[in-house]
Amino acid sequence: MTNEYGKAAPLSYNKYLRVPDLIGLQDCLSGPEHHDELLFITVHQAYELWFKQILHELDAAVLLMNQDRLPAAARTLGRVVEIEKLLVTQIHILETMVPISFLGFREQLNPASGFQSMQFREIEFTSGLKLEGILNEFRNDPFAYERLRKRYETASLSEIFFAVLSRRGLDAPADDKSLTDAERKQLYERRTQAVLEVLTHFEERYEEFQLGEALLEHDEFFLLWRSHHIKMVERMVGAKRGTGGSEGIGYLQTTLGKKFFPELWEARTYLDVKHGAGGCPFSSPP
Repeated sequence: MTNEYGKAAPLSYNKYLRVPDLIGLQDCLSGPEHHDELLFITVHQAYELWFKQILHELDAAVLLMNQDRLPAAARTLGRVVEIEKLLVTQIHILETMVPISFLGFREQLNPASGFQSMQFREIEFTSGLKLEGILNEFRNDPFAYERLRKRYETASLSEIFFAVLSRRGLDAPADDKSLTDAERKQLYERRTQAVLEVLTHFEERYEEFQLGEALLEHDEFFLLWRSHHIKMVERMVGAKRGTGGSEGIGYLQTTLGKKFFPELWEARTYLDVKHGAGGCPFSSPP
């Protein structure tokens, strides 16, 4: 773009951020337009932008972990956590709607649903929560399916974390889809033992400790987001079915037990101040 003198127009704030495009993306479907629909769209579009940033940071963390740059990876994950704190707070903006107002445009959303958020599922897959059933739900959306398939087939943060521990001399073997249930249980226990060693000797293994804590915090605030989201939905629509046909609040409550890094949580159960040269104890808690 040039000005009246034929010179390139200087870059402006609006041009750099494409503000005219951005504020033109909130298309309300209700007619006549419902006042609160703009809020609903704005909040969820903001979520998708933050999800994009989270994925950007998680991909950076993966790269740094593969390069064995653990402090830098932990710091990158710290940014993810700060974004997730913002996302938890953002939920409560939606609670400024009264339930009857939300119902005024909710039917316009059918059959769309938050369940279909591609980037939300990418965060789950990249972090370590890979469910083939979720992947298959996107088969009719080639763009989303291809992105999710790549995430599904690429090593997750969880897998890379245990590869890091293994490179640093801890017994944290890689997963294998061919393992039996008994072998997978044994794998889980060995990985939990490796985390326990890090927690017990956190000063000697401070880089591994920092990274593990950053991953745990990411997991914690993602779970907090799930919890706050569930209460917001229940506050708005009670036990109504979801717009996409799901069980609504019933389905959402089943997601609260889904952790990205269960071994990081489990190891706390066995942490004990008593340990010897033979290694940290791994026995049933008292």
